[in-house]
Formats: sequence, C-alpha cells, structure tokens
Amino acid sequence: MNADGNAYADHATIRRILQDTGDTWAVVGLSDNSSRAAWGVAQVLQRFGKRVVPVHPKAETVHGEQGYASLADIPFPVDVVDVFVNSELAGAVADEAVAVGAKAVWFQLGVVDREACGRTRAAGLDMVMDRCPAIEIPRLGARA
Repeated sequence: MNADGNAYADHATIRRILQDTGDTWAVVGLSDNSSRAAWGVAQVLQRFGKRVVPVHPKAETVHGEQGYASLADIPFPVDVVDVFVNSELAGAVADEAVAVGAKAVWFQLGVVDREACGRTRAAGLDMVMDRCPAIEIPRLGARA
C-alpha cells in the first residue's frame, strides 16, 4: 500500500510501467474530442515519448495516430493499456489486455475494479488503478 492508502498504485509499479514497460500505449476511450481527459493525457504521454494508439468504437485518428475499434484490432504489440472507461466496463478491457499480450494495464482516476486488478496481476501483468500517468510522470521527476 502506498502513502495515500491506495494498494493498487504502489510507486514501484507506477515507475516500472512509465519507465521500463515499453513505449506503445493503447488508450481505450480516446477520441478526437479535445475536451475529454483522455485527449489531454494522450498528449502528455506523447510528449513523454510514448506512442499513443487510440482505441474507440469510432476508430478515429487522434494526435496523428490511427485509431482502432478494439484492442484486438491493433495489428502490432501493445505494451500498456490505459483505460478511460467506466469502472463497470473496465474489467472487460483488462481481460482484453491480457488476451492481446499487453505487459501492463493502467486504470485512470476514478476507474476501479478490484477483481479485474486481481485477474490482471494473476496473469502476470503490472496493474495500476485510480491514477493518471499525466500526474505521475512529473512525480517521477520526468519532463512531460
């Protein structure tokens, strides 16, 4: 458990995902709507050197990257799956991340599914819940 009581967002896991897990991040829920949090977070991830892959039913191109309707539609390996969907839908996305061979799953602020976290970790993936990489990157001392 970390200092603020979140057992699902320990600093070592956050650091490992952001620095060591890989640079291809599928952002589930990312559309071309610039007023949505996913749009801004994806922009920060790109500034931090990550390749952002939009995953949204509309499969829109966002920040210069081709979008896909689902994780299964992405024709190349994905390192991290960043989840911007309601908690009720997040577990299914985590299961898809395991199925496509992702290395880590990141549930955004307010997205919590403890059972999905347990399944994901049991499958050998790193998992963070209820955190935002755009907030955590500066905490690591990185420039985004």
